[in-house]
Amino acid sequence: TAAGLARGHCGQARVTAVPPPCHSRAGARFSTASAAPSPVPFVVDMHTHFLPIAWPDYSSKYGDAAGPWPWMRPNEGGDPGRAMLMLGEEEFRPVHHACWDIAKRLEDMDRDAIDHQILSSTPILFQWHRPAEESADVARYFNDLALELCEEGDGRLSTLCQVPLQDVDTACAEVSRAFRSGHKGVQIGNHHGPQDMDSENMVAFLAHCAEEGIPVMIHPWDMLNPEGRLDKYMMQWTVGMPAETQLSIVSMILGGTFDKLDPKLDLVFAHGGGSFPYLLGRLENAYIYRDIARGVAKKPPSGYLERFHTDSAVFDHRSLRCLVDVMGHERVMLGSDYPFPLGEQRIGSLIRTADFLTDEQKADMLGRNAANFFRIPIPDAAKLSA
Repeated sequence: TAAGLARGHCGQARVTAVPPPCHSRAGARFSTASAAPSPVPFVVDMHTHFLPIAWPDYSSKYGDAAGPWPWMRPNEGGDPGRAMLMLGEEEFRPVHHACWDIAKRLEDMDRDAIDHQILSSTPILFQWHRPAEESADVARYFNDLALELCEEGDGRLSTLCQVPLQDVDTACAEVSRAFRSGHKGVQIGNHHGPQDMDSENMVAFLAHCAEEGIPVMIHPWDMLNPEGRLDKYMMQWTVGMPAETQLSIVSMILGGTFDKLDPKLDLVFAHGGGSFPYLLGRLENAYIYRDIARGVAKKPPSGYLERFHTDSAVFDHRSLRCLVDVMGHERVMLGSDYPFPLGEQRIGSLIRTADFLTDEQKADMLGRNAANFFRIPIPDAAKLSA
């Protein structure tokens, strides 16, 4: 089976990670200070990724005319728990077994008291620069595989699908198929080449998802890198990704995407909305004082904040406070970017240790917001504790 192939504002001090409560595999959590049960809110990490240890040889199947294909080189350094994600003959990223080993994933979830995780593929697997039929084949494979991996998770794992968004009709067909099959939504990149989130194709796809009630996570990818200036120090990830996400949100606002779409669309942006929350004031000021900065938006940028959510992957209490001040706690969901090194290393610790949040706000951000957004049932015990 596919799964068989896959085996093998801002004002607080920096976050100081603290050990989360102990978590048993059965789901009952206990205080480290007492042997008596201490129920806590249902916790959902809605931004995590997976990579199988192997997948079909698409280079042999389709050729490399559109560029090299990604593949996995296992047993990196003789360690079966490590691998190298390759792009053709180039090393792209070292990864470890939490990407493909569900037992390891569950172990880490127990360590950090995470009740439920939502998996999504790593964006390099999108392959939107290829013919649509090729990336459609890739999407079907990884979508079906993701569901098989979730079956190993004792009911604690869900997944978002991927689609071949270079062809809207094919993408709509695949997202509908995957959603019917059990996916909780879809993850898409924030642009397709020069087409941003205000392009006709993007709007058409989002309209389809709104009509069918399919939640959408927008993840930055294929980062801007003018003249190679972001090649150093991982700046494509630390500078380029936040800029890409801000560009996406601004494109949807000023380009009229939000005005065209049904407000019932469930939309979430990764990485705390990138640099958008911090720079909203600059955008709003430009809208007010320069008519050419208004685009076709029917209202100022701050008037669209209720149209989308973000995850919490900002890694610093000051940044989190700014995000909550701008978006409202009810529109922020726990997201870690697990299991990659740039993700939150003790998942949920940023929210749990934020002294500017009430217990109710923490409970919403840790799990209730995501459970409502992605329609994940909350166990009765967690409902009682919330």
